[in-house]
Amino acid sequence: MKEFTTEGYLDMELLRFTTAGSVDDGKSTLIGRLLYDSKSIFEDQYESIRATSEKRGEEYVNLALLTDGLRAEREQGITIDVAYRYFATPRRKFIIADTPGHIQYTRNMVTGASTANAAIILIDARKGVIEQTKRHTYIASLLRIPHVIVCVNKMDLVNYSQEVFDTISRDFKKFTTNLPLNDTHFIPISALNGDNVVDRSSKMDWYKGPELLRLLEKLPISNDDQGGPPRFAVQYVVRPMSQEFHDYRGYAGRISGGGFRKGDAVRVLPSGITSRIKSIDLAGEVLDEAFAPRSVTLRLTEEVDISRGDMIVKSEDPMRVTQDLEVMVCWLADKKMQLNGKYLLKHTSREVRCLIKEIKYKVNISTLEKEESAESVGLNDIACIVLRTTAPVFVDTYATNRSTGSLILIDEGSHITVGAGMIL
Repeated sequence: MKEFTTEGYLDMELLRFTTAGSVDDGKSTLIGRLLYDSKSIFEDQYESIRATSEKRGEEYVNLALLTDGLRAEREQGITIDVAYRYFATPRRKFIIADTPGHIQYTRNMVTGASTANAAIILIDARKGVIEQTKRHTYIASLLRIPHVIVCVNKMDLVNYSQEVFDTISRDFKKFTTNLPLNDTHFIPISALNGDNVVDRSSKMDWYKGPELLRLLEKLPISNDDQGGPPRFAVQYVVRPMSQEFHDYRGYAGRISGGGFRKGDAVRVLPSGITSRIKSIDLAGEVLDEAFAPRSVTLRLTEEVDISRGDMIVKSEDPMRVTQDLEVMVCWLADKKMQLNGKYLLKHTSREVRCLIKEIKYKVNISTLEKEESAESVGLNDIACIVLRTTAPVFVDTYATNRSTGSLILIDEGSHITVGAGMIL
């Protein structure tokens, strides 16, 4: 592996990114190449996949085997499960979510991409922008992934043609004109040969942009979580009940947006009681300020009745308190959604029961058209629905805050997570 000290490793920025693309576009090969060329795999791992490749009669070391770990994946040559891989360079830590390309695994892609800072959309240079490219890009825009990197792969099979790359880039931009994509990059690569993945390609000197790894190292992600109004969902009330901390009362949780400072005027939801931040504690240290996505303990100047599921916000940045929600949901369960059915709704650290009142429309994943007269929502479907909760919830729109604007639906009988929702 590359030589770098572990000093400061824990303070390095963490970038989560996901890969998406059609079948055989080379997602797993790209990740394998990224890990191999960045010296992020061990020699015995490489020898294992070399031996497997040789046993299968393949002419080259199949780096896709680094991520396609399930037996069914290796047999079919496709990605089924979401494979997570971890690696680091001297500049940044990374978590990769290798997600499936098949339409029947849409739920897996949504799961893997839901927390990503960046999405890598792979396009086969021979095929250009196709239906699955549009589907994956739509899901990336729906999930409001801040950064999208379009990798035009297999450039070696089109003689590293700049014209082909420019045409695909132009077609992609035309398709995404009305999609909420904020930061899009285009890179011509060959995952099989390593061109422009970690090392710059000598065969595409017409490309002046960064290689993929360099771009991943430099993407500005510090504002991805810290943007928007400050939010703090209470997970646990800290009462040590010890002689040393006899009167200590703190509220532990994770900052979901913005930041808090000592002395800030805050409001507690749902009670609406106001107070000020007395201190911000972290592992025995007292901080003057803290920002998302840090987990800390807040102490307030007044004794306030606060419990798990409550939300602390700045007084000047209120949240919407409601029992009626319009949500874009990806259905994750084999059992179809029950109109007027009752489900458990989990939002940040709060749990309430809810009723599905209406299916407004379903999105045709292939054409991206709205089906207004949809009567049912099944596995891998994406639909706009209306929910009614049994108790007030305090929410932001998903476009404003990906944490406080998202929720999951759970079947009360089986306790299976059946839906992932984005609040509109």
